[in-house]
Amino acid sequence: MTDRVTISIENHIAHVRLNRPEKMNALDPDMFQGIIEAGQELMETPAIRAVVLSGEGRSFCAGLDMASMAKSSSSGGNASGGIAKSLTERTYGNANDFQYVCTVWRELPMPVIAAVHGVCFGGGLQIASGADIRIAAPDTRMSIMEMKWGLIPDMGGFTIWRSNVRDDILRELTYTNREFSGEEGQELGFVTYVDADPVARAMAIATEIANRNPDAMQRAKSLINELPDMDEDAILIAESVEQNRVMRQPNQIEAVMSQMQKRAANFVD
Repeated sequence: MTDRVTISIENHIAHVRLNRPEKMNALDPDMFQGIIEAGQELMETPAIRAVVLSGEGRSFCAGLDMASMAKSSSSGGNASGGIAKSLTERTYGNANDFQYVCTVWRELPMPVIAAVHGVCFGGGLQIASGADIRIAAPDTRMSIMEMKWGLIPDMGGFTIWRSNVRDDILRELTYTNREFSGEEGQELGFVTYVDADPVARAMAIATEIANRNPDAMQRAKSLINELPDMDEDAILIAESVEQNRVMRQPNQIEAVMSQMQKRAANFVD
């Protein structure tokens, strides 16, 4: 993995940090590569039950490093350091390289909590939006920034925002690239909770998650991911199918026993 992203693991929680603080964690080719590799590493690492995603230094992520990306494009590279590809080419399932840095957080089996502070613009906002839960400092500066550069958001954000943000609000913010705060972001649907210490709040939530049945947690996330594309009949049968997968299994029995015996659960990953 590049040094643009770091991962530390403790008590079944992985803390992923964007690590380019001198550039407010702006997205250059190495950052794209680092995020993709981090997601793949987490996918393959057992015993992780929750992920906290944050940015080192003054900001979460300032969006694209336009100068660096232009240089990479002119030299024939792409975001992940390979041969230039068309944006319409699918390189990670249904996504391209640029979209995968957002969608990978939804693909991870465990819940992801983004802790956002400072600046969270453009691609940075789309990456944070990929998390299951977003905690933002009240004075965080946020924007769907792409229209400023004559572009549209194309890093997977729309797949998330369609469920979180009212249609007319999404249109206004996309068309104008108006800046809004973490507090307003909560009102608009981009932010789950506002907290002066977003990392601490994210870690507290991650700790609660890590102390629940990991099998049930993964099945719940999978089901919630699918809800926007399912009708009522499909949702009802999916609930039953997923419940059958966890009910009466060792971790579910352990959840019941630990509650009855008033002790910490000892789940198996």
